[in-house]
Amino acid sequence: MLSSSSNQLARTSPEEQGLSSAALLAFVNALDASEQEIHSFMLLRHGCVVSEGWWAPYGPNIPHMMFSLSKSFASTAVGMAIDAGYFSVDDPVISFFPDDLPTTISENLAEMRVRHLLTMSSGHDVPTFPYMYNREDGNWPKGFFETPVVHQPGTLFLYNTGASYMLSEIVQRTTGQDLMRFLTPRLYEPLGIQSATWMTSPKGIALGGVGLSLTTEDIARFGQLYLQKGLWQGERLLSEGWIEDATSAQIANGTDPDNDWNQGYGYQFWRCRHGLYRGDGAFGQFCIVMDEYDAVLAMTSAAQDMQQVMNIVWDNLLPALQQGTNEQVSEATAHLSEATTGLKLSPLKGQATSPNVLQMDGEYTADENRLGIQGFSLRFSGDTGTLTMQMDDGIETIVAPFGRWQEGTASFFDEIWLAGTLPLLASGAWVAENKYAIQMRLYETPYIYTLNFELKGDVLTVVIEKNVSLISKEPHTITARRQ
Repeated sequence: MLSSSSNQLARTSPEEQGLSSAALLAFVNALDASEQEIHSFMLLRHGCVVSEGWWAPYGPNIPHMMFSLSKSFASTAVGMAIDAGYFSVDDPVISFFPDDLPTTISENLAEMRVRHLLTMSSGHDVPTFPYMYNREDGNWPKGFFETPVVHQPGTLFLYNTGASYMLSEIVQRTTGQDLMRFLTPRLYEPLGIQSATWMTSPKGIALGGVGLSLTTEDIARFGQLYLQKGLWQGERLLSEGWIEDATSAQIANGTDPDNDWNQGYGYQFWRCRHGLYRGDGAFGQFCIVMDEYDAVLAMTSAAQDMQQVMNIVWDNLLPALQQGTNEQVSEATAHLSEATTGLKLSPLKGQATSPNVLQMDGEYTADENRLGIQGFSLRFSGDTGTLTMQMDDGIETIVAPFGRWQEGTASFFDEIWLAGTLPLLASGAWVAENKYAIQMRLYETPYIYTLNFELKGDVLTVVIEKNVSLISKEPHTITARRQ
């Protein structure tokens, strides 16, 4: 599984592991032609990488935001802590938080156990995370406990990121280490994961249910550990019993046989159609464990429709795994390699310049807006536009060439997951004679922000769009006037 010279996963041809390169090429082509934007994939068979690809500008060494795939890693920390005897799935949740409980503890709250947090069956009828996140004092457990537990725990599935955060708190309170420090010697270092980072709460607690960033190969290694029932290079990292419980259907979550989110839920893992299981995160971050076929599929994406991505897997990859091949390395193997190395996402389309370039070139004062942008400066040289934004707390400059990507940074983004100054790649284009656009691809995340500029007289209208959002994709419009 690992190459002899390093801690790298071994690479082989698909045929060496009993798969057809032609069949895998059809899978890659289906991903590439999909309406859903895919950023990467890696397929393991018998522990070896048989096919992998990144749609440029995404790359193998760039970490990607996992969203709720973080939950499966938090679950793994819980499993390791339980294996070590720190607590059990049957411990009352309130027992870990004596100083954060409400004055009156309801019967349902008293009945809530760790297993109910794991299975998203805490008894709440609304997700708790907004009540936790919006607390001014930063005490998220209090926000969790103050949300009424309407149902008997264990009786109703409700996807609840707040429950995953509580698991993170429990691990830290019982082990004395946050999720990152706890997992580093127990999971990350043995698997060779070096890129992991995890966002934290105002109190410095790893978010648990979201906020983890990893590379595609990190995801694949994690899936391979589960495929191997907790063994890695002959060392047991996680008990087989935990993996069996975590990946089994512990609670029903729907009745639609064609919906991969209705097949049952385990301990922060989803059951899939075809008797398989996965961890996943918003916009198509996937770790699909296909134990029946000794295979793992890792993917990162900016997908609008995650079910469509799953359908591509079942319609194209699953038959390749089921049918296998007795072929040797062939011309199709070279075609697959060529296709996967040539994957790319094009910069913003349009024209390099416009007859109106001189009219738009200039400085503008912005009307009041929630992004804290005081003004814009647009300057053009050849096929490159340079945007300077005067913010409430400083200046941000983006250089956006036509037909190619330019590295930069910015911090004006309005999603709660996009805190601080983030790296980006920018490109610009004239999409009409009087309309200029700059696309900012936040390449460590699924997010793309596009700023559309239109000048009428001395009034510049700036429409800011984003490709995905867990809150709202409604465009934000700012009006600015020439200075």
